[in-house]
Amino acid sequence: MSIQLKINGETREVKADADTPLLWVIRDELELTGTKFGCGVASCGSCTVHINGKPQRSCIMPIAALGESEVTTIDAVDTPQAKAVQAAWQELDVVQCGYCQSGQIMSAIGLLSDNAKPSDKDIDAFMNGNACRCATYHRIRAAIHRASELLEA
Repeated sequence: MSIQLKINGETREVKADADTPLLWVIRDELELTGTKFGCGVASCGSCTVHINGKPQRSCIMPIAALGESEVTTIDAVDTPQAKAVQAAWQELDVVQCGYCQSGQIMSAIGLLSDNAKPSDKDIDAFMNGNACRCATYHRIRAAIHRASELLEA
């Protein structure tokens, strides 16, 4: 079956079953490998993308459910919040193994898009469900605060 998807600002036609998870289309069909597979059940957050600007887990999202939705992956995210988060991540050396980081970054961008000055409690609540095997949660929280400061400047 041929389905048209709006991904990273382009309309792309893919040949896949309607129930194929978006993650597999992104990685296997479109060869955008920044979005990671972690658990396959939407529990870890590694596969997080933005759908209409909001963080969503792509591993359980069937492509037929997208309709006219705009999907943005880590490969193309380019908002002021994204630039601030990426700069803060580098400045504070957040990454350890790095596997979860694309999902962490996409979620952090979503948080700062909704709440430019989040508290620790806001960060913990919003980022809940983004698993980090290396337990860099304190560095992630600090980077989100730093990205918030960068957005204010």
